[in-house]
Amino acid sequence: MPVEIPTFDTPEKYEQYALNVEGHAPEKAQEARRRAVKLRATRDGAQSDVERECLEAIYAYEWTLFKKHGKRQRASYTWRMVDERGIIPAVEHAVTRPKETAGYRGLQAEGMLDMAFEAVVLRHKDMFSADAVKKSEERLAQWRAGGGD
Repeated sequence: MPVEIPTFDTPEKYEQYALNVEGHAPEKAQEARRRAVKLRATRDGAQSDVERECLEAIYAYEWTLFKKHGKRQRASYTWRMVDERGIIPAVEHAVTRPKETAGYRGLQAEGMLDMAFEAVVLRHKDMFSADAVKKSEERLAQWRAGGGD
């Protein structure tokens, strides 16, 4: 059953709502964070569903950085890769690296593991290399089993 929360017109309002209700309504806070991430990605002008979901993954990761540090922090390395390579190649590069992608534990803690790059790759297998798909499958299986790199 979907969680009912107010409708806001900016990601910042969703984020503030999430912070306000987190202590007494964690499911509402989680839904508000997800809506903030989706709204940010939609505003960035993605050209396809896969691009939008890749952007959502970056914004979800940035939310985990905010939670960890108590202030806004850009995913600088990731954005630099996006600027240099484009969104799809940047995600391809991230998931094929030997180390797990940054922020997976934070995404898991926030109930946003479905927004990890690996999850995006597996939903859009035709857009990524066989190696990226294989590594994503392996990592998600390992994470679900309680492991990690």
